[in-house]
Amino acid sequence: MNINRTKFPGFEQHSFRISVKLQQTTIQMLSACRSSFVTAIILCFALSSRAQIGGDNSYESLNLVTSARVSGLGGTVLAIKDDDLDMAWYNPSLLNETMHNHLVVSYMDHVSDIKIASSMYSYTHKKFGSFSGGIQYMHYGTFQEYDETGLFLRLFTAQDLVVNLGWGTAVSPKINVGTSEERTLDSMFFIGANFKFINSSYHFDYSSFGVAIDLAGTYYNKKSDYVVALVIKNLGTQIKPYIPDSREPLPFEVQAGITKKLLHAPFRLMLHAQHLEKWDLTYVNPNLTSTSLEPAEEDTLLFQKIGSNVSGFTDKLLSHAVFGTELVITDNFHVRLGYNYLKRKELKNITKKGTAGFSIGVGMKISKFDFSYSRSSFHLAGGSNQFTIRTSLSDFKSKDTPTDPVTGAMPDPTLDPAKSE
Repeated sequence: MNINRTKFPGFEQHSFRISVKLQQTTIQMLSACRSSFVTAIILCFALSSRAQIGGDNSYESLNLVTSARVSGLGGTVLAIKDDDLDMAWYNPSLLNETMHNHLVVSYMDHVSDIKIASSMYSYTHKKFGSFSGGIQYMHYGTFQEYDETGLFLRLFTAQDLVVNLGWGTAVSPKINVGTSEERTLDSMFFIGANFKFINSSYHFDYSSFGVAIDLAGTYYNKKSDYVVALVIKNLGTQIKPYIPDSREPLPFEVQAGITKKLLHAPFRLMLHAQHLEKWDLTYVNPNLTSTSLEPAEEDTLLFQKIGSNVSGFTDKLLSHAVFGTELVITDNFHVRLGYNYLKRKELKNITKKGTAGFSIGVGMKISKFDFSYSRSSFHLAGGSNQFTIRTSLSDFKSKDTPTDPVTGAMPDPTLDPAKSE
């Protein structure tokens, strides 16, 4: 049978969890009948989960990262305050007027020929804040369907589609300076939300539709140049479940992060925390037993027991941490490095550890375009490549035509400038 069971989101993060016994069971199910084939898809999707926090969730594709900048910095980035619209997909409170009329497009060449693309546009209104609209499409490939006798029936595809509508605004408190006047502080507090609509289709008769929301807040200290952010992700539900009357939870997550730009050095240092909603992220595979394993597999079992039971507090704490640094060589050229402790702990090979959990990326500006590339390693066999292009559509307007300094909007030709004065 020509079935590739790796074409599902999250596989690269936790592929070691699919035990030999469960793989054999999946193959038997695939050869049984068409309904069993669909069941096998469900099984594989569930197995590609996130430690003890996964396995029971639908729409794991919501956790995929397409941004080359975010991926190059470790995969979890919330606290970068600049004009990069791509950041607003992961933290909507970062939306601001400097992103007005910006467009960003990303492409991800994932493991096992999985292709993912996304795009986002932003518009700022002086009164109501900044808005964004984006779309993310994930194509997991073409599959062959057989009946219980092994007779080929037809081809089908599997894909996920996410539509993202975002909003963000600054919160500017007023303080009393000891007189009758009030002074407005520089905008240091920001809030935002993403509204997501998810359409998932893995077979002709197996599809789902759901909605989710992200809530975010950011504090930015302009003088000291550091950013602190908190995001609550994927609050929502399935409106149409895959199986009637069988709704599954969404991959809820709480993330936080802090970023500091060094004053006299070209570095931006980052520390982010993932899955704050659950303390213990360690995983012990219950399907591995020393009586049924080869010697090499026994070493893997021993490693898992040590990693989850002996390391204790430090291991559990670091499992939440994602480290990143951005080297700002010039305003037009950046180098990015990232390290995800949990990803490395779970995916590194025992005998040859490789670069699992590490990522690297570069960003450069050429003319009116910002280009970013990153490479994330998941396994000795490979990883993912991400490409992002970002531009401001306002840069393509005639320089002879004045624009609004805040929103970049064109002036209304029906207004008489003399009267407006």
